[in-house]
Amino acid sequence: MVNRGSTMIRDCGALRFTEAAARAHAALVQRAAAVLSAYGAERSIFLADAFEAIPAATARMATVLLERAAVPGIERPDGRTAVVRYADGAGTASLAALLAAAARTGAPIAADPESLSVLSLAERIAASDIPVLINGPTGTGKEVLSRFIHDRSARSEKPFIAINCAAMPEAMLEALLFGHQKGSFTGANAASEGFFRAADGGTLLLDEIAEMPLALQAKLLRALQEGEVVPLGATQPVKVDVRVIACANRDLPLEVEEGRFRADLYYRLNVFPLALQALCERPDDIAPLAFAMVLRHSASAPWISDDALALLAAHSWPGNVRELENVVRRALVLAGSADVIGPDHIVFDRPARLVTQLGATQASTDDGKLSNIVQMSEARAIIATLEACNGSRVAAARQLGISERTLRYRLASFREAGIEVSGRAVGGRR
Repeated sequence: MVNRGSTMIRDCGALRFTEAAARAHAALVQRAAAVLSAYGAERSIFLADAFEAIPAATARMATVLLERAAVPGIERPDGRTAVVRYADGAGTASLAALLAAAARTGAPIAADPESLSVLSLAERIAASDIPVLINGPTGTGKEVLSRFIHDRSARSEKPFIAINCAAMPEAMLEALLFGHQKGSFTGANAASEGFFRAADGGTLLLDEIAEMPLALQAKLLRALQEGEVVPLGATQPVKVDVRVIACANRDLPLEVEEGRFRADLYYRLNVFPLALQALCERPDDIAPLAFAMVLRHSASAPWISDDALALLAAHSWPGNVRELENVVRRALVLAGSADVIGPDHIVFDRPARLVTQLGATQASTDDGKLSNIVQMSEARAIIATLEACNGSRVAAARQLGISERTLRYRLASFREAGIEVSGRAVGGRR
């Protein structure tokens, strides 16, 4: 405990708070301290009672002012200070609002034991330079966790560069990763250093690593083993000092078994694996994430009622955190100028559903919109072709006249839209 003038400030490691805050908001302060301490949150958070003077020593800290009030609310009058007014210090909403208000932009927000254990482990991993492989469904926060590891590492002052291997043209991926010299290929009017050299000294995130072509996987393995890259058109390697974090939303051991991913690269990346669960499997994260999205997308930042939070907690969240963000943004529009988001403002996605079992396809749509009809027709055609090809994506792609890579995109988009596809259709051998 330290004395800043007339204000007594307690230091619990994860955050600091005044004596007045500890007395007036004991239940909420203690719960917040326990959650933030679970993953060693930075000591940049200062809690105080809304009616006390803020010590000058906290000027550069993120400050959250707490107030007991009959009508709860949350606001951020400036980029540093947030005000949380709550009625029940033991309630779900009050802790969620505090965690959301205390978090800096881009930082993880978690309260579920599953997520807290992953963050605690990630902080320990950050102290080393070993490669990290993060597995988890699409939209669960793998890039946020990667940034967390970078920010807690000795490389935090150096670049963090995130690239999506599935989003870049396959023909250009090598040049984008390793760089190229002027004139090394048609259109190369100038040299480029590539992402590896751009991330020198820092961290390179390779998202959707399973989408990387096999030929390029061999060159990535060499870059990891030797700590050097050979730009296209060059004859001499260039040394790089880069920590690689790879993310995958598919089962990489299965990809290795089926020949779509190199076993040596997998074991090189899989030094320390982390796994993020689907949002429905970590329900205590839903409320703080929802409040964080309210703060992100609304200047007025309405409160989320207990009934609305209960509705969110009961949803299955097939689209994970991205779906939650859509639902929150939709709720903000429906709530308008209201001070509270209620259950009537919560509208979930109602995607078309497609279920295939043993080759039988049954489809239903909620409406007759052309986009739904086109998507359903495309899904039926693709899945029927997969079934006819005994699940072989290579054969199905050839028959459909598209690349296997495009076929994987289509199947992933069906899953994200809520279209269920049988394991036989997508899990067959090449």
